[in-house]
Amino acid sequence: MNIAFIPVRGGSKSIPLKNIKILNGKPLVYWTAKAANDACCIDEVVIATDSDDIKRVVKSFNLPKITIYDRETQNAADTSSTESVMLEYLYKTNLQESDLFFLIQATSPMLKASDIDGMYDDFNKSGVDSMFTGVIEKQFHWRFADDNTLAPVNYDYNHRPRRQDFEGLVAENGACYINSVKNILKNKCRLSGKIGFYELPSYTAYEIDEETDWIIAEELMKRYGFS
Repeated sequence: MNIAFIPVRGGSKSIPLKNIKILNGKPLVYWTAKAANDACCIDEVVIATDSDDIKRVVKSFNLPKITIYDRETQNAADTSSTESVMLEYLYKTNLQESDLFFLIQATSPMLKASDIDGMYDDFNKSGVDSMFTGVIEKQFHWRFADDNTLAPVNYDYNHRPRRQDFEGLVAENGACYINSVKNILKNKCRLSGKIGFYELPSYTAYEIDEETDWIIAEELMKRYGFS
């Protein structure tokens, strides 16, 4: 059985009730809920929330694969990790260890059903234990060294590569993660073992946390035909 799990809480401070605020004509959580519902590989879509307002909006979608899970208050706070509500749900359900758990985040609304199905196919073919979606980021990164100076992370500044010759880095875009129920319960983490990567277009890199992210994501969704 393949479970898509979308955690959404009502207490967002950066954008109040962010998960049901209208983005490109639909509530934010609609976009990932619809993608998961329409993915052929997904058997059930679980929306985990602590908010009655979010429950009411999600029910109005009338998407047949969706069920709502009432997440506990202590796992819906500002400081709560996503893993905490994942584990809460898994401890309370009777899923098989071999079942696959697709963590999908509503703050990455440009995920498509075809992406989920494509990722699932790659996961099965690759032999990895877990997988995440991401983008290839061709930027030059620096880190703070111990003496508070800067050191390059992914290139030699003395031999700056041309962009077309630069491999870049893989960046998680937060959209979707696949792991088995067994691995998540064992490692208490969304990713474990041999980890694979499923590439999505660069425009999917935007995760919605602040108002500026919202503005950019909405324009991108219009440009790329999300409706």
